[in-house]
Amino acid sequence: MADAIDTALQRHHRLVQALCRAGGWPDADGPVEVVQTHLSTVLLSRTWALKLKKPLALDFVDFSTLERRRHFCEEELRLNRRTASAWYVDVQPVTGTVDAPRLGGDGEPIEWALRMRRFDSASAFDRLADAGALTRAHIDALAATVAAFHGALPASPAAYGDPQVALRVALDNLRTLATLRADAAAIDALHRWTRERFDAIAETLAWRRAQGRVREGHGDLHLANIAWLDGQAVPFDALEFDPRLRHVDVLADAVFAFMDLLDHGLPALAWRYLSQYLEHTGDHDGLPVLRWFAAYRALVRAKVAAIRAAQPDAAPAERTAADAAAQRRLALAHDLAHPPAPRLVLTSGVSGSGKSTVAQRLVEALGAVRVRSDVERKRLYGLTATARVADPAALYHARATERTYARLEAVARHAIEGGISVVVDAAFLRRRERDAMRALARTLGVDCVTVECTAPEPVLRERLARRAADNRDASDATADVLALQLRVREPLAADEGAVVLDTDTTPGEVDARVDALVAGWRRG
Repeated sequence: MADAIDTALQRHHRLVQALCRAGGWPDADGPVEVVQTHLSTVLLSRTWALKLKKPLALDFVDFSTLERRRHFCEEELRLNRRTASAWYVDVQPVTGTVDAPRLGGDGEPIEWALRMRRFDSASAFDRLADAGALTRAHIDALAATVAAFHGALPASPAAYGDPQVALRVALDNLRTLATLRADAAAIDALHRWTRERFDAIAETLAWRRAQGRVREGHGDLHLANIAWLDGQAVPFDALEFDPRLRHVDVLADAVFAFMDLLDHGLPALAWRYLSQYLEHTGDHDGLPVLRWFAAYRALVRAKVAAIRAAQPDAAPAERTAADAAAQRRLALAHDLAHPPAPRLVLTSGVSGSGKSTVAQRLVEALGAVRVRSDVERKRLYGLTATARVADPAALYHARATERTYARLEAVARHAIEGGISVVVDAAFLRRRERDAMRALARTLGVDCVTVECTAPEPVLRERLARRAADNRDASDATADVLALQLRVREPLAADEGAVVLDTDTTPGEVDARVDALVAGWRRG
């Protein structure tokens, strides 16, 4: 079998070389660049891209026959038109002979190719990350795009999403990795953790499947498969070769980008992305399973790098880089599996005090997710975050507030049970609300700290007026609401151990003060 694959690969490379010559690929405008991946060869001209699947038969993919390669080209076209329809054009036959091929034509196909419009590769998120050009704006757009994509998908057929299948896929991935790497002790430890953690979350995974959280997602949502186009994050190159690997829990799909941001050394952006995705979707119930999925994704990427390092067409420098990437991702999987103790942080203060800004910065500095009372209150009543109601009393009454704080407490519990720090962004005007969170922290055995955000009253009023004019924030607070809050709030007592943070300064200084707080917590 190995000899047959080698022969087929040699034929594949001859065909690629012939297509690069004049006339083989009529659409090619200008010199043709060839890019090799572990599964495909991509030919790039000035405005077009042509993708051919390598004739491989591995334990996780089978492109060994012409018909299978055609099928998976067509699947790739279908899947990617969901998110990147402007780039994915059609599937074309390659006719003629291996040494004199022609894209298209009426002859008997000798190969199949996916034809795409080329985009600027410098706009891919991995390139932006490597150049230090990936920003919060990119990440916020990505979170919104992935959340909307997942939200529009129907639940997968009943044949998909069995938790035992997810476990088997994860263990198969580790077994393959073990054949490619000499890190036996590290891989064995992750194998044990994968089984043990699965036992703890299997019930949650089954519940999520029953709730329709298994959907046909992207399947390979790392940074190299996301590009920036006209102010939008565009996922492309969805996984086509195994429906089991894309009909997955939506969190398993979403956390691929989270993991890859960590792998690129961008933890602040990773946690911002994850927190924003959850804020859009409200899928905080999945926090207990998140690290299991993220570690699995790191191990998938470790395997991909290890495969590329072992392939004969990889140049020595590429082989060295791929080997280092495999090692780095193994270490990342270990860190995801064994996080530091999580922390519960409350940001408290009246409307306009800057607590949501501080909470967002805490997400990035601490490595946490945020849950906002303004967003969750509306979600409980079936409203989007920025929806406005004609009668605010329908949302802002005692029972609604009780429900909202109960939801915040539930999210905090889910996060801490998943080994994830959480920032609860709410006014916390009454001591009983703060006490309930501290009691939860004691029950779960984690530290809890309250950060009280303050600013002079004229500043509070000016911020509220500016926010109302902008009309893009979840908060409905007005000057009258602020006046009521100032009358009824129960100030934090000395025994609550709160940290007071003055936000009446520049955004950069607020960030610096938050960073200093987090640094002190880590030292202490």
